Amino acid sequence: MSTVVPTSEEDPALSVVRFTAQLSWADAGPEVAEPQVNRLCVETQECMIEGRWLDLASLMLTSADLVFSKASEKDLECIFTIICNLVKKPESLDQVHEMAELISTKLSQQPNDKPALRIKLLFNLYNLLENPYSRFFVYMKALNLAISGKVTEHVLPSFKKIDSFLKEWNLGIKDQRELFLKISNILKEVKGSAKESFKFLTKYLETFSVEDAYAMNDAKEEALRAIIEFVKAPNMIQCGLLDMPAIVQLEKDAKYALVYQLLKIFLAGRLNDYLDFQEANSELLKTYGLLHEDCIAKMRLLTLVALGMTESSQIPYSMIRDTLQIDDTEVEYWVVKAISAKLLDCKIDQMNQAIIVSRCIERVFGTDQWQLLRTQLATWRGNISGVISTIHANRITEDTTQTMQGLAIR
Repeated sequence: MSTVVPTSEEDPALSVVRFTAQLSWADAGPEVAEPQVNRLCVETQECMIEGRWLDLASLMLTSADLVFSKASEKDLECIFTIICNLVKKPESLDQVHEMAELISTKLSQQPNDKPALRIKLLFNLYNLLENPYSRFFVYMKALNLAISGKVTEHVLPSFKKIDSFLKEWNLGIKDQRELFLKISNILKEVKGSAKESFKFLTKYLETFSVEDAYAMNDAKEEALRAIIEFVKAPNMIQCGLLDMPAIVQLEKDAKYALVYQLLKIFLAGRLNDYLDFQEANSELLKTYGLLHEDCIAKMRLLTLVALGMTESSQIPYSMIRDTLQIDDTEVEYWVVKAISAKLLDCKIDQMNQAIIVSRCIERVFGTDQWQLLRTQLATWRGNISGVISTIHANRITEDTTQTMQGLAIR
């Protein structure tokens, strides 16, 4: 029969088991409680002596779970800090991951009971882990807990570090999809985070390729959501949705083809294209909560950008008036609105009733735009190399001249 080995200073794990066991059996009376407490302490020491760290973690978690509602938050944090530190004991990464799964799953089981504390404990566990995939697993548990416990504000700051996390975790495509969609859904419910939510939704859609047709079929609802969010957002002018396979698949889909057509209008069309579409599909717009007045306002800005891209640098007021279908008195208002939104740079020539455009934003930034940028960078690089070569050649000539002058003086 095993017995507790007396030590001058009790091991923290043994102290936790003793404390939680006493708290769990407190109502049973000393005759029942003492044997149970001693039994658990003996089992704890057996696990420590034999190096059965996974069994020890399971034992400690069972006791700790029973007292979660009884102990103070300070005691609970201390208890779980000691439990989490057990992941430093095994040498096997597989066993460490099993322990991380066990601890994080236990912490996530009752999301409505002290959810903020549970998330804090999960992040403490995260920081103790060295295996990147174990860290990712625990992080996803924290996100799910935040959603279920309605305390997503506690995970929002971590989203700013996602790029560095991704480099560390080195995730496969499926895990990336799960992560991006989860973050997008969390941000969708946070006031003022629509643009960030759209960014992660876009990252999710970017993970699909033509070769991945079966999985891509499951992303149709998210593709639809991305289009509607883009059309709705008044300050979202540029995106790369149009060329994404997950979006392109909607073009030939009976249910979503019209929504894809609407996206094409907002990325490549003009106001008259939208008005024709609206006249034929007004019920569709209402179905997705799109307000006609808001769509017109956005399309006027986009149409003004299109004018700046396709017409000469000088655009008459009359052309803006007719294309945007506005009154003469509204022309400067829409031009200033476009300038304020940083959609174009231009000067307003009131004397000649025209605007002089120097720059316009690209409405679509896809393969063609990247190729153009690459060509421009190559040209600039060549020009800079030429300037450096000229400076170098002039310097050599100058040094040679000075040397010859020195020889002549001698």
